[in-house]
Amino acid sequence: MLGVYFSGTGNTRHCVQYFAEAMDTESRCISIEDANVLTEIQKNDWIILGYPIYFSNLPKIMRDFILQNQSAFQGKKVFIIATMGLFSGDGSGYSARLLTRCGAEIIGGLHLKMPDCIGDEKQLKKTIQQNKAIVKQAQLKIEKSVNTLKKGQPTKEGIGFFYHMAGLFGQRLWFYNKTKNYSNKLKIDIQKCIGCGSCVQLCPMKNLAILNQKAEQKGRCTMCYRCISNCPKQAITLLGKTLHEQCKIENYL
Repeated sequence: MLGVYFSGTGNTRHCVQYFAEAMDTESRCISIEDANVLTEIQKNDWIILGYPIYFSNLPKIMRDFILQNQSAFQGKKVFIIATMGLFSGDGSGYSARLLTRCGAEIIGGLHLKMPDCIGDEKQLKKTIQQNKAIVKQAQLKIEKSVNTLKKGQPTKEGIGFFYHMAGLFGQRLWFYNKTKNYSNKLKIDIQKCIGCGSCVQLCPMKNLAILNQKAEQKGRCTMCYRCISNCPKQAITLLGKTLHEQCKIENYL
């Protein structure tokens, strides 16, 4: 069994690792950014696939990964984990439909509410204690899902017609353009930026570069908030204008 994930601030990585270890203490987990991910997928018949949901849609980086590597999933048994800050009708169902066309067998799906990674929108922020409680609830939900899966009764959250309609009409119809393509909306405060390059190293899309001792973006942001949550000078924002919290899973464990 192999856990495969994309994770910006660590939420999804934690959930996939927690699920995989509960299923099999010898299971491994790997990011889609790892150069060896396709080799590892090839070695395993069972895949736990995890990703965050943005506006009831897949991150474009995950959508591209699936579409560019369709043959890798042929014949695989896949259980899908979708993490979210608020709501997702068919977070797991979206990739389930793609993977089915790739020849994968979808075993089940699980939706997990986690601390919201959007640190530049004040109304979405919660206290550290509240976020720790959210993570604990997610862990309990994972344990329950693992138990039912071991009994041959996998959870199937997000999969099916009614979930599809909830995702489509709940968010995706209204916000699809936000996630259809990579974003060019990343904002860098050059007065705060010190040109340290940490964002360049962390970006999964190689969307950032240092020019004239300042960070610049290239218009290929996948909205993962990794650079925003790790900038030492809090110089980067995306959806909002002011950073209120740098969100990382380690803060809530």
